Amino acid sequence: MTVVLIAAPAGLRGHLTRWMVEVNAGVFVGNPSRRIRDRLWDLLATRIGDGQAILVEPANNEQGWSVRTAGKDRWRPTDFDGLILSARRRTQPNENRPQAR
Repeated sequence: MTVVLIAAPAGLRGHLTRWMVEVNAGVFVGNPSRRIRDRLWDLLATRIGDGQAILVEPANNEQGWSVRTAGKDRWRPTDFDGLILSARRRTQPNENRPQAR
């Protein structure tokens, strides 16, 4: 199982380190039981706030894994004819430009 936290509250990262190893900033890897995985996900989904949580877990499908997301919609799993890919939210043309003064 892999969890990626983007702009998450510090307490969530600390909580995940009880069950998983943080291999890079905000990226956690581990192999907790299904029960622990579901409880961790419930905690992440309710406390993520303005951040985003992405969980990749084993699944009995063509790819061998599935994705759960919670929080602000920066990335979202998208089904392309049975293949799950990550799609990034489109920005408006002027969204990232500085405001004129």
